[in-house]
Amino acid sequence: MPWKFFADRGGTFTDIVAITSDNQIITHKLLSQNPERYEDAIVQGIREMLGLSSQDSLISEQIEVIKIGTTVGTNALLERKGDRTVLVITKGFKDALRIGYQNRPDIFAREIILPELLYEKIVEIEERIDAQENELISLNLEKIETDLTQIYQSGIHSCAIIFMHSYRYPDHEKQVAKIAEKIGFTQISVSHQVSPLMKLISRGDTTVVDAYISPILRRYVNQVSSQLNSNKFDEESSIKMMFMQSNGGLTNADNFQGKDSLLSGPAGGIVGAAQTSLSAGFNKIITFDMGGTSTDVAHFKGEYERQFETEITGIRMRVPMMAIHTVAAGGSSILKFENNRYQVGPDSAGANPGPASYRRGGPLCITDANILLGKIQSQYFPAVFGITGNLPLDSEIVQQKFTQLAQEIQTQTGHFYLPESVASGFIEIAVENMANAIKKISVQRGYDVSEYTLICFGGAGGQHACLIAEKLGIQRIFIHPYAGVLSAYGIGLADIRVVKQCSIEKCLEIKTIARMKQTIFELRLAAETEILASIENHLKENKNWNTNFQIIIKARLKYQGTDSTLLIDFQEDIALMRLAFEQEHQLRYGFIQPHKNLIIDSLSVEIIQPIAIPEEPLISRSSQALPNAIAEVKIFTKNQWYDTPVYHREDLQPDDQIIGPAIIVETTGTNIIEPNWQATLTNRNSLILEPINSKKILIKEAVQEIPCLLYTSPSPRD
Repeated sequence: MPWKFFADRGGTFTDIVAITSDNQIITHKLLSQNPERYEDAIVQGIREMLGLSSQDSLISEQIEVIKIGTTVGTNALLERKGDRTVLVITKGFKDALRIGYQNRPDIFAREIILPELLYEKIVEIEERIDAQENELISLNLEKIETDLTQIYQSGIHSCAIIFMHSYRYPDHEKQVAKIAEKIGFTQISVSHQVSPLMKLISRGDTTVVDAYISPILRRYVNQVSSQLNSNKFDEESSIKMMFMQSNGGLTNADNFQGKDSLLSGPAGGIVGAAQTSLSAGFNKIITFDMGGTSTDVAHFKGEYERQFETEITGIRMRVPMMAIHTVAAGGSSILKFENNRYQVGPDSAGANPGPASYRRGGPLCITDANILLGKIQSQYFPAVFGITGNLPLDSEIVQQKFTQLAQEIQTQTGHFYLPESVASGFIEIAVENMANAIKKISVQRGYDVSEYTLICFGGAGGQHACLIAEKLGIQRIFIHPYAGVLSAYGIGLADIRVVKQCSIEKCLEIKTIARMKQTIFELRLAAETEILASIENHLKENKNWNTNFQIIIKARLKYQGTDSTLLIDFQEDIALMRLAFEQEHQLRYGFIQPHKNLIIDSLSVEIIQPIAIPEEPLISRSSQALPNAIAEVKIFTKNQWYDTPVYHREDLQPDDQIIGPAIIVETTGTNIIEPNWQATLTNRNSLILEPINSKKILIKEAVQEIPCLLYTSPSPRD
């Protein structure tokens, strides 16, 4: 039986989960960037797990599939390192995307700094089809070919085509796309395919992002493929790759597009958290994914929540994405004291140079603060640091730098703080920042977080879970045995998905249902065609492959005269649809308007090809002996030092209870059990953390007054 690999390439670490030839699950973690040792972390990790050297070739018969989530597209957008792109747009609208909606994120800012444009050149096309499909201005094909040829000869080979009303009447876009293809443009993104919805600005921005990022992704896919298949001469013998999309579904490498890549890694975490928590019996969860570069949080109540319109660094996107809120608080978030204030982020040291403890001359980061506080013990952390990639964390440099920082704070403020108090203050700021992110996706939307379970994962999540729960009044924390690599594990659990959308913009009436059913049929046909193409290789290799697709049909409704839409299940009974909309509107906004008509903004059809989920093995007690600590260390928490036992997770048995303060270490992470908390191991090897006091824990007050500055701006994630 060949191996299966699931990889999440983050900003700091790359996590890999493998199902071996004898159906065992093993994990591996390595730095995403270590240029002295390897070119690509995923390929290197697979080699190490298979026991191969850099000279050995990978054998395709040994690997069934590699499923990947990556931040390559996200980072290209955030750092503005995409391909040179030309914007092809209806004449008279060349500045529409630059003007946007004239939003003012900071209403008191005297100087408005607009985000850098993604397109380098603009070609205006004399054309116009009105909203009733009347051709007002026909295309001048010869002039268009001349203009685009000049652009191509200048070295720009990626184009984004956006015309007025083309989401409904795409004929002109199709003709111009054919001309661009004839000239030789290697990336042609047309808006009626990328985002077939109303609103020129968001449809245009989405199309430009697709044109800007897709070539980068294609080169990355080809780079990984060339390393994996260095000795392969035909496509049939090459190693199969699939990629995680922002909507939470997998697609094959050929169909992986820029517009669907921006939440590739984080989406795997949501799938992993949802699937594992449902198996454990929790269907109302808050996901908390703290990695090396950022923290991602999300809400789940039985089904995946998606955003169909969002903004990333000033770029408006209109494609289905997992509803994930990101804050710049990760293990590599840089700690500073400036202007008499403690500052956590938004800048990140990433993997190179990384935190000070990574032995590459990096600055103090959240990871370093936890080392000083004793919450990370270097002897139980993977030794993958330094130029040679085999050294442990450097605790001495952390002590030196925090002592120096404490002296600088005393010089600037006249107040003396011990190094551990300084480190604890930075952790308090980071915890506040992450707790506020969770409030944004839960409390501010009408959900009572005390009824939810906090699903904690990511390499740094277990170090802060109890503190986050105390801030929010959450009563239960769930830590899966693969929590440190849950995004990679979730990519392995993800289904193959295709989502198709269409604008409707009609009143919700009986007479519109027939048209909607026809639209649903067309969307379903297009989605099934695409998903069959994605699983074509599986069908060739396995004639018994189950193609019983699951179908989810949703409608986005809004009150007439408003712009805020809500997603509900499509039903032929319009009374039931209205009732579902009003219930959701009441929950979200606290009121309804029964006298107003409802408008069907758009429809979406999602086709799902389920993937078999590996069974989590049950474990049982082998003895009645109490758990033995492997060491005792000191940790600083709640303003004092505690003598703290350290346990190996693999030494624990079902029903073992660990009373805090305690540290539970494992190969992929460190879990801190704070004072007044206890951890219990389940028969599926998961940890359940709960407050010892049977009464509900109260939302914690700050334990120390510290001047601080909180950032919530996004950054490339782990």
